[in-house]
Amino acid sequence: MEFIFFLVLIFYSIIFHEISHGFVAYKLGDPTAKNSGRLSLNPLAHIDPIGTILLPLFTFSYFNFIFGYAKPVPYNPLYFKNPRRDSIFVALAGPITNLLLMLLFLYLYKFDFFPSLTKNFLSLAQLNFNLALFNLIPIPPLDGSKLFLLWMSLEEYIFLETYGFVFIFLFLLFLGNYFFIISYKAFKLILSLLG
Repeated sequence: MEFIFFLVLIFYSIIFHEISHGFVAYKLGDPTAKNSGRLSLNPLAHIDPIGTILLPLFTFSYFNFIFGYAKPVPYNPLYFKNPRRDSIFVALAGPITNLLLMLLFLYLYKFDFFPSLTKNFLSLAQLNFNLALFNLIPIPPLDGSKLFLLWMSLEEYIFLETYGFVFIFLFLLFLGNYFFIISYKAFKLILSLLG
């Protein structure tokens, strides 16, 4: 039962990441995510065959760690008053949400509210930290790549984004171990700073 609870919280950590993109886009004037039913907590609205099924299986078998994503929430920058700036705000919403979830799970871990779930909360905190850090990598279509919009046109970025999954796959294949080592050490540093 604990394992199922853990998996549900992993999945919802990914869903909240995506919903936050749509929510910020909606607040900035774009109704696309809302109109397509993607601000929903219904998990079926967010399942992506690659990110929700294949990538977690790949990362678990290759790195012994579960990693994935939900179906990306659509947004249309043409609704924004300042498309380049607002696209960056939408992008940052996901990693910020994961960092807030990390702090929530660290709080639940530290104060041991549910003793049987304490280790799960620590794992969930680390997972959310990994999600935030990974999404800040500047490889399209990851959130960190939206910083390219500071010096690149939207059309140029969309073209680059078309090939992004190839870059992500190559990054995971050749640099994935280094990423997870750095992420693990950074998370341990956060734990030590929080006492």
